[in-house]
Amino acid sequence: MFDPMYWLFILPALLLGLWAQFRIKVNYAKAQQLAAPLSGAAAARHILNSAGLGNVGIEMVPGHLSDHYDPRDKVLRLSEEVYHSRTLAAVGIAAHEAGHALQDAYAYGPLVIRNAAVPIAGFGSNAGIFMAIFGAILNMPGLIWAGIIAFSGVVFFQLVNLPVEFNASARAKAVLVELGIIDREGLYYVSKVLNAAALTYVAATLQAILTLLYLIFRFGGQSRD
Repeated sequence: MFDPMYWLFILPALLLGLWAQFRIKVNYAKAQQLAAPLSGAAAARHILNSAGLGNVGIEMVPGHLSDHYDPRDKVLRLSEEVYHSRTLAAVGIAAHEAGHALQDAYAYGPLVIRNAAVPIAGFGSNAGIFMAIFGAILNMPGLIWAGIIAFSGVVFFQLVNLPVEFNASARAKAVLVELGIIDREGLYYVSKVLNAAALTYVAATLQAILTLLYLIFRFGGQSRD
């Protein structure tokens, strides 16, 4: 996107995203220096076993903060640092991913909807903007609105993703204390890390919404000419 107007539209989201990344860097570094009784992998295993999810695997993957839960294979994939480290940062992130496994096991509504919306969001993210642009170039109003509608799928996905991520963090913090993996003081630092991470999802959602508004503002009027 080379249109300066686009960057003006999404500037608030970009600034929020930069602030979120700064918060993650600072809080993660602090929590990495504070010891925990278990490694990230051991904490996740304890959480999963306590919930009767011994069938959910835990694997180590390359990358920094590349941690995620794969609902198709029923596997937690933890970055090497999180997998091995016995720190508050590691157990907090591992517990968050375990929270997604708990959501999956209990058929948490927003997660079910989010998983179903993945193909729609993938198509809209890749094709929506280009459909709107080419629709404007070719003077094809139908193609413009098809692109705008397609990109709306991205906005829908991001909006549904917010409660999924916030709920996973809430589950993580509660179960870490309940199982005695961290104490109340440790919860403070884990919360700082997870709250900073949550801001990145808020920024992504805001960027999707502002991009949709840009498409409507920039091309929607042209489609009525």
